[in-house]
Amino acid sequence: CLKIDLWPQLFILGPMIKNIKSSEVKNFIKENSKTVLIDVRTEEEWKTVGKPLSDSLGIKTFFITIGQDQNFIEIVKEKINKDSQILVMCAAGGRSSIAANLLQEEGYNVRNISDGFSGNGQDPGWKNSGLPTE
Repeated sequence: CLKIDLWPQLFILGPMIKNIKSSEVKNFIKENSKTVLIDVRTEEEWKTVGKPLSDSLGIKTFFITIGQDQNFIEIVKEKINKDSQILVMCAAGGRSSIAANLLQEEGYNVRNISDGFSGNGQDPGWKNSGLPTE
């Protein structure tokens, strides 16, 4: 049996990222008027799987692919103020968790949509939760 001590890694990673399920998004937006959404999926995913239509929820969406945009943080800094509350989304919550961590390290108020756009096997995701899509 191999024992792995995770405490050093947790300390190095910094504060835990706050998660939100897509089913909680509408209430979150009502309580946080300066909310914006960052979708970090690829352009191919946007074309084939769909896009969130957050404008109908009263928030703006930024499509910034974390894996392809090497200047991810710089692009966010150019487009989004630090007084905004950022929701970050990918397909199932993995890439967006990485993006949320990077943004939190830069001082942004950020939450990861843990079930992403398509669902994570436990929760249904944005497109299956009755949230607007394209």
